[in-house]
Amino acid sequence: MKYTIRQILTFGLLLSGSFSFYAQVVSGVDSVTVLPEVLLLEEKKVKHTEGIIPSQIIGEKIFDNFSPVDAVSAINQIPGVYILSGALNTNRITIRGIGARTLFGTDKLRLYYEDIPVTDGSGFSSIEAFDLENLSQIEVVKGPKATTFGTNLGGAIILTPKEGLGQGSTLFNNTTFGSYGLFKNNLSFRHTDGSLSLNMNYGHLESEGYRDNSQFNRDGVLLHGSYTIDDKSQIGILINYIDYTAQIPSSLGITAFQDDPTQAAFTWAASKGFEANKYSLVGINYKHRFSPKFQNSTSLFYSYLDHYEARPFGILDEYTNGFGFRTLFRGSAKLIGLNSIYSFGTEVYKDEYTWSEFENLYAENEGEGSLQGDKFAHNKEYRTQFNAFGTLSADLFPGFNIQLGLNVNQTQYDYRDMFNTGDTNRSAEREFKVIALPSINLNYQINNYQSVYANISRGFSNPTLEETLTPGGLINPDIAQETGTNYELGSRLFLLKNKLHLLLTVYQMNVKDLLVAERIGDDQFVGRNAGQTRHRGLEAALNYRWDISRDWTLTPFINYTYNDHQFVEFLDEDQDFSGNPLTGVPRHRLNNGIQLQYSNRFFWNTTHQYVSDIPLTDANTLSSEPFHVFGTKWRYETSLTSALTLGVSLGINNLFNVRYAQSVLINTQAFGGAEPRYYYPGNDRNYYAGFRLEYRL
Repeated sequence: MKYTIRQILTFGLLLSGSFSFYAQVVSGVDSVTVLPEVLLLEEKKVKHTEGIIPSQIIGEKIFDNFSPVDAVSAINQIPGVYILSGALNTNRITIRGIGARTLFGTDKLRLYYEDIPVTDGSGFSSIEAFDLENLSQIEVVKGPKATTFGTNLGGAIILTPKEGLGQGSTLFNNTTFGSYGLFKNNLSFRHTDGSLSLNMNYGHLESEGYRDNSQFNRDGVLLHGSYTIDDKSQIGILINYIDYTAQIPSSLGITAFQDDPTQAAFTWAASKGFEANKYSLVGINYKHRFSPKFQNSTSLFYSYLDHYEARPFGILDEYTNGFGFRTLFRGSAKLIGLNSIYSFGTEVYKDEYTWSEFENLYAENEGEGSLQGDKFAHNKEYRTQFNAFGTLSADLFPGFNIQLGLNVNQTQYDYRDMFNTGDTNRSAEREFKVIALPSINLNYQINNYQSVYANISRGFSNPTLEETLTPGGLINPDIAQETGTNYELGSRLFLLKNKLHLLLTVYQMNVKDLLVAERIGDDQFVGRNAGQTRHRGLEAALNYRWDISRDWTLTPFINYTYNDHQFVEFLDEDQDFSGNPLTGVPRHRLNNGIQLQYSNRFFWNTTHQYVSDIPLTDANTLSSEPFHVFGTKWRYETSLTSALTLGVSLGINNLFNVRYAQSVLINTQAFGGAEPRYYYPGNDRNYYAGFRLEYRL
């Protein structure tokens, strides 16, 4: 079924859903233009990006509208951002269509935990490694505007962990039960005094899953704290440890998807495919204020990932050691008579990736699942990324601000074949040329409640090392980085006595040297530069706060994304796909709804998500079905004593029990006569309930 834009918008305005608002905050220092920060339900958000770079932020009040295991639904509230989720451990984040052609995982953006980059050396990020209940906010920069957080074509996502607020000590415990054997518990302790801020968390999650072979178990520990040494210096520490094991049901063909979406793919079920991960992140940060107009923040960090994945076509055993540092200086000064702020810094990330592959003898294991056989590959990769960056902002005249930015990147891969010898050894190095990526931002502050901005910026995406290999396993020196130019106009309007909020953005990004990954086997891909794409779009976020009475508030909202993304030039061997819509991207996406709130004690919200059909092949001969999914949640909080607070909640996902694909693969091929497997089924109707205790010591 096809829908016009008018039909979708009309339908969305009539439907109900949960309140979601994200601040597009622009900040500065001294007397340089400062846009007012947005307070949402008494929740203050902190903008990490520099100066007037536009970003959008969701925080704990938005997270509370969904199940604590459902970070995907919370992030999908942001126009232009779409997470395709095949399972709790299988997510792919796309921003304005960038990343949609990646078959597995998230690349072409930078992910940060505080100021620490957690994107690995090949450009992949795993948001599923982090517990939503440990985060205070998520900030998203769409496109290559965030000079100080990389200039990847997709943009940047910055995760901020919770920290102690106010004074004193508080103990929190949140327990969630639900369908498919869901059990989640998050225990946290927060302490703040004059000098010390400390947050400690322990979380446990287990679920049998909706589908066969989809059990998930995760334990995690987080320590986040800071100590103020004096009025000029502060030191901070971050330790995050995650241990999770997840079975893998994989994707289904259309026949299996329609007949029984709970089944796992045949070979993945037979091999009882799974992955086991142990992930550690340690960071130390030091901040120093040299003067009221000049300061520095420097972080050192180390990460370790031990990953074991039993796949029917081979068992992967890998580990990655990553380390680096990041330093950022900020200051303000008078330049040629103009009030100005500036920043400059550098970020270096190096990792050592060691991986081996073994035969999977599950067919000989008498139905007991995967059995490790002989080794057939052993490799090491040394991957280095260097970024240097700087920004300069100035008020040209009252209300009109300009910000210039520059990011310089260099990436290097060193691949060591530790298994093959002689002519069959594939060891090689690849060093990409230094690339300079400028940006310019303009902002006009009409008044305290209305502003418009414009951005022109350059960005890039690196091919992974695997994409630089030929089918014979040799380095292909002709593979180039994707590069693109982003053009963007936007506005932020607060109207009707600040009750009506409207964010509106239009953009166009032109990408050349499009990287295409061709699948030549179950776990074999080769890459090549195949053409150009044009990403045009419109993003709108609208919400209205209606104070029915002193205690009752009703807040409807609508968030809409329109994607007009297409191949400008795309030649795949003897096939010409130029002019076709970009594969893997829905043209329309809508999130909307309403929240009813009573005196900060009772909350009820209902959400609606609409996703239009998604092209699954470059030839546009096959598309997924569009879908509508609703969810609802009730939450009640009350103070039992002056020190003890109780919260209870009940939620329903997929309210009308719709069968839909929550994630899809593109251009997939069938092997061994099997049907191509494009679809990851979404969960059927499911329920969850939560109990939260807060005790102030």
